[in-house]
Amino acid sequence: MNIQRYFPLALIALLMTTLASCSAIEGIFKAGVWSGVIIVVVVLALIIWVVSKIFGGGRS
Repeated sequence: MNIQRYFPLALIALLMTTLASCSAIEGIFKAGVWSGVIIVVVVLALIIWVVSKIFGGGRS
């Protein structure tokens, strides 16, 4: 078996696998950031609504 013959092919396969996993991780983190932003906005809106109900914002 000639290692020098298969080394460039193995190196290219390794680099392609590494770069693909980096882009997958990037996508996961982007989704995580947006999920976190949405959760924070919902929690803040809920807190503001509860505080307004407690201090008479809903009185007619």
